[in-house]
Amino acid sequence: MTTIASDARLESLPLTPAQRYRGTLFLCLAVALVGFTMTVQMALNANFLADDIGVSGEQNGRIEAARESCGIFAFFLLALLAGIAEPLIGAVMLIFVAVGLGAYAYVPQNYLFVLGLSMIWSQGLHIWMPLPNSMALGLAEPGRAGRKLGLLAMAGAIGAFCGLAVAWGVVHWGELSVAAGASPEEQAAAARHAVRMTYIAAGVAAVLAAGMCLGIPRNVKTPGPRLVFRWRYRLYYLLCFLEGWRKQVFIAFSAFLLVKEYGVPIKHMLGLWLIVQVLVTASGQVVGRIIDRVGERKVLFTYYATMLVVFAGYAFAPNIWHDVAVRKIALYVLFVMDGSFFVLAMAMTTFVNRLVPPQEHTATLSAGVAANHVAAVSMPFIGGILWDLDKAHMWTFLIGAVAAIGSLLAVRYVPRRTAATSDK
Repeated sequence: MTTIASDARLESLPLTPAQRYRGTLFLCLAVALVGFTMTVQMALNANFLADDIGVSGEQNGRIEAARESCGIFAFFLLALLAGIAEPLIGAVMLIFVAVGLGAYAYVPQNYLFVLGLSMIWSQGLHIWMPLPNSMALGLAEPGRAGRKLGLLAMAGAIGAFCGLAVAWGVVHWGELSVAAGASPEEQAAAARHAVRMTYIAAGVAAVLAAGMCLGIPRNVKTPGPRLVFRWRYRLYYLLCFLEGWRKQVFIAFSAFLLVKEYGVPIKHMLGLWLIVQVLVTASGQVVGRIIDRVGERKVLFTYYATMLVVFAGYAFAPNIWHDVAVRKIALYVLFVMDGSFFVLAMAMTTFVNRLVPPQEHTATLSAGVAANHVAAVSMPFIGGILWDLDKAHMWTFLIGAVAAIGSLLAVRYVPRRTAATSDK
């Protein structure tokens, strides 16, 4: 009883500057390592599925839909885990990520096996997803939430940059290992083997991230229930729903379009992801300061207006750029815009900090993840069916454009803000 009471008093104490520093350091390290892991997955995913597993557009949609269904389950699982310190939850969930993703290195060439492993690492990832932002808000000084989230975004981008560098190095080494005069089939087999070995590195990084979570102070744990769905937060839930809709068009089909339809090799895809991460790394802190200065409404409006242009470009690319070489360059530019502008979505988290009392931060962020994934489950499934029916793939990307329009309409109702002092 004495120990329990002591723990309760510890959790109720305010954070000291030293604890804030230590917590921010270990949280940033964990986020950087997860950034390494998940960027490897995202960067290799299209080539792995198309070139190694040989999936169709519809099968790709099914894998994404199954994987994203874990986001809905995460909402309820977090509620069951109420009372456990968030750093401990994060550590356990990242082990699931390590096991599921690392096993990609040994998976047979059957998309059903990939689907099953994807659900293992995805469940761990989706329970982890709201925790870094929640812990960052708990570690932030009053009025500096945007800066803290910007630091987190920068850490994730640096980790992602390192992941891309390692992936490029392994793939390049795989190419060098092929004997001179090797057949195209032998070269392709070496590239597939290099991709699989990179997934092992991703799994190791996830294990290290789990260890970093143990260094975060336990008294950043958010008090109160984790299962909250309140009508007054409906605008946030709607924005999350539309963001999940929009995001899945990018994750499931943008890179898949470049690889499947235009034959973009893995080193070129890694180069595109490298550009994206350089831009995110350079802009994370800047975007955080801009949010604190001008508010969420202007930032989110800019974000979704840009996404509308991007998806219209994807949809009508064959009509706009008739020359295939020019079209491919244009698609490269659209892909980089699509990936790098995602950093502006951190404005949704600072909106929660302004809208929701501290004891409901994690619960509301988790509800947002669930709303996000209701759309994220259906979108890849529908998009995959349209992909195989429409050989131009226009309708798959027009779905993303519709989500961007809906987001622009919803952002009109986000209250204006002129200063960071309005944060709770």
